[in-house]
Amino acid sequence: MGKDKLKKFAENKTFRCLVQPEFDEIFGKDHPLKGRWHADFFRNDRPIVLELGCGKGEYTVALAVDDPARNYIGVDIKGARMWRGAKTATEQGMDNVGFLRTRIEFITSFFAPGEVSELWITFPDPQLKTRRAKKRLTAPPFLACYAQLLAPGGWINLKTDSQHLYRYTGEVIRRCGLRCAVSNPDIYGTGYADKVLSIKTAYEQMFLDRGLPITYTRFTLDDTVRFDWFDWEEDDKLKCEKDCEEARRK
Repeated sequence: MGKDKLKKFAENKTFRCLVQPEFDEIFGKDHPLKGRWHADFFRNDRPIVLELGCGKGEYTVALAVDDPARNYIGVDIKGARMWRGAKTATEQGMDNVGFLRTRIEFITSFFAPGEVSELWITFPDPQLKTRRAKKRLTAPPFLACYAQLLAPGGWINLKTDSQHLYRYTGEVIRRCGLRCAVSNPDIYGTGYADKVLSIKTAYEQMFLDRGLPITYTRFTLDDTVRFDWFDWEEDDKLKCEKDCEEARRK
């Protein structure tokens, strides 16, 4: 492990805004902050917004700067990347930014029902292989987790360069009968990108430099829907993957 990474890991321990529990603190049980983020971490009652797979935390910090009336938490497992966002938030004295180092699979160990008002998923790994479809952050098993912590009517925002993930998410929304407010295949080309959607991470700029369109989907969950991947009929799964594969090849 490089000295620079070790230095970042050591500095991460000094940041109050960064929560990084050990595995045995959350495996099979709840973290002490679950249901207590307002009282014990932010010490205010502003709505909480999560960014899943936040990377360096650029989007999390930018969202918090743009909207000080809400609290923002970036979630990722890569501590060396997250260091950048936590350091920026610390240096700027931001009281509405937090970072949580954990796997998304454990997210329900950290947040109580209704504790989160909105989710952002920005440029996640599209997991292109069909056998890894359950790993996509908009797959039904993950939606089942989000449903346990999102407040009623809470929005999920997906911003991605991947046409495959964009089409796949659209099919999941259709199959589950969810309410979709926006499904835009090219936010810059269509002029749809507003101030928030125009926030660009290093990854996004790289995709734009390659001429890839950036897509955006905004949808909400329904408490009456069972988000169970294995309840999908096999022909529905195959149709979804076929549509996504065709989109990827275009």
